Amino acid sequence: MDFSNFLSRKVMNFFSLAIHALVIVFFAPWTFAATLPELPLVYIDTTFNLPLVNVITVNSGDNFQKALNRAELGDVIVLEAGATFQGPFTLPNKTTGSGWIYIMSSAYNKLPPLGTRVSPSDAPNMPSINVTSGGSAIRTADNAHHYRFVGIEFSPAEGEFVHNLIQIGNADTTEETLPHNIFFDRCYIHGDPALGGRRGIAMDGKGIAVIDSYVSGFIQTGFDTQALWAYNTLGPLKIVNNYLEGAGENVLIGGADPRIVNCVPSDIEIRHNHFHKPLDWKERRGTIKNLFELKNAKRVLIEGNIFENNWGDAQTGFAILFTVRNQSGKAPWSTVEDITFRYNKIINSDHGFNMLGIDLTYPSGSDVQTRILIQDNLLTDVRGRIFQILSGNNDLTIDHNTVLSGTHIATHDGLPKNDGFVFTNNILLKGSYGFFGSGAGEGNPCLAAYYEEGWTFDKNVIIGGHSNRYPQGNWFPPDITSVGFIDDGNYRLAPDSPFKNAGTDGKDIGADIDAIEAATAGVRTGNFLHLPRSLKIAPVE
Repeated sequence: MDFSNFLSRKVMNFFSLAIHALVIVFFAPWTFAATLPELPLVYIDTTFNLPLVNVITVNSGDNFQKALNRAELGDVIVLEAGATFQGPFTLPNKTTGSGWIYIMSSAYNKLPPLGTRVSPSDAPNMPSINVTSGGSAIRTADNAHHYRFVGIEFSPAEGEFVHNLIQIGNADTTEETLPHNIFFDRCYIHGDPALGGRRGIAMDGKGIAVIDSYVSGFIQTGFDTQALWAYNTLGPLKIVNNYLEGAGENVLIGGADPRIVNCVPSDIEIRHNHFHKPLDWKERRGTIKNLFELKNAKRVLIEGNIFENNWGDAQTGFAILFTVRNQSGKAPWSTVEDITFRYNKIINSDHGFNMLGIDLTYPSGSDVQTRILIQDNLLTDVRGRIFQILSGNNDLTIDHNTVLSGTHIATHDGLPKNDGFVFTNNILLKGSYGFFGSGAGEGNPCLAAYYEEGWTFDKNVIIGGHSNRYPQGNWFPPDITSVGFIDDGNYRLAPDSPFKNAGTDGKDIGADIDAIEAATAGVRTGNFLHLPRSLKIAPVE
């Protein structure tokens, strides 16, 4: 025996085993748990309590502004259905009476009941409030409060382009002057059919709600357009059971520097809405960006929505953006934090989520984007990058999602590293690139390059992936058939699936499809009456 060769082999085997053990330890799953987001502290109560103490009737040709000036809190203003009232109109600050001023259609009984969304077909049973390009149909005086519009159509006058169809707030510089408690209930709010419009409602007040409404046709070339927008409010806001259509961002929170110092829109409930871009907008001149974006917001619940149709145009085509922005450098307190995104569907988009932790153009002090939970969502026909994670996100949890398309699971770029990351219980296609980092590569090198120590990457099913590139504790079936879905299009796991009850929490790997279907039931039709309310403010588990 060549004793020297024997020793050499022994030494080499020892070092090989030692290195292998170090690799296993280094890339084994951590037991780290990110801090989960805080849910909204305040939820707006939109219970319908019609006072019927004093009714002011406004017929076609009557002066609606005079009725607004005359009304006291607790009065009902009834506008004649089918009549048109030419704005602009201003909601005064009321100091007499008690309760709410209801402004409603004379054909209210012909409209859908509370909890059911209106549609353009309901317009004949609505009065119309419109305005020319010189103003907004509705504006607010300082401290205007406790108005509820029910069954009203808001639109530009025919052939007019309007920037802010409904303007709540006056670029207030102090919280004390903000309008508050203004609701839009079963209203049809739309741009001009030919010219579009810039914005449906600017929601810069406290306690502003849009429910059971249809907001459509807000499209323009070369400018951001939104169905709903808020930037200069401390909240709370409620956006529930609406159809929302905007070319730029269907809903945008932030995007301009607040006039109120230290203002962060907070306590925002966004549930059961259909975010949609019509496919024929691909042929129409308009600036397309995304379906939903947060630039300055905290304590936001986004639950039970359908986000549908988004493509690259003025942006690259991400459906959802969480991108902290001190927009023009005058709001260094800007932040995106405590965001819960769950039980939603994202359908037909070029890309999924874009998350920017730090605004590198106008930094926001020491704040970074923090405490975001993306849990129990279903993404279908998302063609490119599912998650884009950039520059310093803290406490990001991506858990129990099902994604069966895409070229990348995730892409990473930019410093500082992300800190506090949990990626668990997801079912995803690897695509061409997998979990990828610019300049680092796929899997373990990406985690080492773009995350501080203390991440968890565990119990994920990465279809078509390679086990030698990822931490232990994950699975890599060769194809979708091997996952064990019930059938094509039904993404529940079959009883004999190897991933049944295999999650870190004992649940099925992937999204809770039953919970998603319950939360999104009726989103396309707007029939919310039959839905259980338990999902509305359920705690994060």
